[in-house]
Amino acid sequence: MRIQKRQLDRPEREGLSLCVMDKLKRHPRFIASHILLLYHSLPDEVCTHRLIDEITGKTVLLPRVTGEGTMELRVYTGREDMREGAFHIMEPCGNIFTGYEQIDLAVVPGMAFDRAGNRLGRGKGYYDRFLPKIPQAYKIGVCFGFQLVDDVPVDETDVAMDEIIC
Repeated sequence: MRIQKRQLDRPEREGLSLCVMDKLKRHPRFIASHILLLYHSLPDEVCTHRLIDEITGKTVLLPRVTGEGTMELRVYTGREDMREGAFHIMEPCGNIFTGYEQIDLAVVPGMAFDRAGNRLGRGKGYYDRFLPKIPQAYKIGVCFGFQLVDDVPVDETDVAMDEIIC
């Protein structure tokens, strides 16, 4: 999967990302959400940067790595609030958000997803440890079409997505 992701050139990745983000913006759960968790994409992921900046009338939360295997949520207030964090990921420096029970929607990246909603991450377990804290949130995995496969390895700590958009 890593090799396939690297084979996408920038224009192709951007075009595919726009398509996925357009589907997400039109999704009834996205439209109805008030507080949503997104991610600030890495170069090989479905790009979320434009969407994050376009959202109005909602509270946007982005994760920030805080230690080995843990992350916290920060309120996104604008690009000027972003700093390079762990693993060279741009992370927000806004206020810490702890009202996890208020999160309506979580948009989650992955290395691969299967048709049952199972997610294969990058191997560090950040989302595996965090997602159980927001059981009420509707979870949408986003990926490029080739990342949706028949089966991914699953264990007892994995949290399935409610839906996959690719």
